Amino acid sequence: MWRRSASFILDKNQNDVVANPESHHLSPLSVAVSSSMAETLQQEQQPNPDISAYYQTRAAHHGVVTSDWLAQAQAAVDQPSEDAVSSNYSSKSGDLSGKFSVIDEFNNWRKQPDLAEAVAAIRALASVIRSSEATTMMELEIELKKASDSLKSWDKTSISLTAGCDLFMRYVTRTSALEYEDFNSAKSRLLERAEKFGEISYKARKIIAMLSQEFIFDGCTILVHGFSRVVFEVLKTAAQNRKNFRVLCTEGRPDRSGLRLSNELAKLDVPVKLLIDSAVAYSMDEVDMVFVGADGVVESGGVINMMGTYQIALVAKSMNKPVYVAAESYKFARLYPLDQKDMVPALRPIDFGVPIPSKVEVETSARDYTPPQYLTLLFTDLGVLTPSVVSDELIQLYL
Repeated sequence: MWRRSASFILDKNQNDVVANPESHHLSPLSVAVSSSMAETLQQEQQPNPDISAYYQTRAAHHGVVTSDWLAQAQAAVDQPSEDAVSSNYSSKSGDLSGKFSVIDEFNNWRKQPDLAEAVAAIRALASVIRSSEATTMMELEIELKKASDSLKSWDKTSISLTAGCDLFMRYVTRTSALEYEDFNSAKSRLLERAEKFGEISYKARKIIAMLSQEFIFDGCTILVHGFSRVVFEVLKTAAQNRKNFRVLCTEGRPDRSGLRLSNELAKLDVPVKLLIDSAVAYSMDEVDMVFVGADGVVESGGVINMMGTYQIALVAKSMNKPVYVAAESYKFARLYPLDQKDMVPALRPIDFGVPIPSKVEVETSARDYTPPQYLTLLFTDLGVLTPSVVSDELIQLYL
């Protein structure tokens, strides 16, 4: 199923989206993040190699909601504009002495809770071009390749990080114009393409939110799983468009990220009901559609996402409920998992609240794989796709 291109819709709405200019801003490090969370994000290396750094970041940004969460969130209302954030960040970068580090740059960008890890990597790679002292295009491309490899090895469990770096390299360096220009002009063109790619990636959520609005109708009930920033953007846009809908939100164990989403929706005056994860089948007859995010979209058209997505899709399929996936194109990965174990494990700690005997084995996998036959549509910044079309889009992206 195809819809009009995302760029067409974005251009069409460019003059209309003026009532909410703050939605285009890059959020700084939220004061709602506790001091222990901030310390986790400030570490230059992965603090625990046995736990996925991707999920440590998610835990810091969208972790367990405490009783004073709403008060902290209220204190974070005043946020500087994207230009202010960029200017502030540029001045910090200029003051740094010593050799440029793409990992340090990446860590600085990913402190922003609203900035996806892949977009943080794209911004960091753009800074590599900006700060490079290379004198030839070959040297600059080698430097970019090394920086990209460093970012991908920083957390090998993050699908979007690897895919974002790969797509950045292809988008930025695949232009024949570089062969006919002097080095300074070529470097400027490279930087221009890098910044354009970063801007496209940053706007992906807004495009997806616009594309999805036709599918959310008044009076519908939507089931969501855990906290997905792009799914939240979809629901927030629907609420701003004054659509009347209700949300059933799973708790999202073990990090209970669904509590964060339910609080955010309550602030928008969206009727929301919180479910324990095991109540999905019990509540499915109330649901009109399921909306989930994705850690990665694979070649088969299936998705890798937070643990529990697969069983939700199974229940929804058995009860003829559509399952919609909202995912940015930088999450499209050249992977083809054959089963649940055919993936690099992403581990996260699980607290059951009681001591667990050492002889008891605990499953700590953070995500599962949902095959394409259980999905209805994928909302992406490339358009609204059926799962069968994903492989074609991957070919186009990675050519």
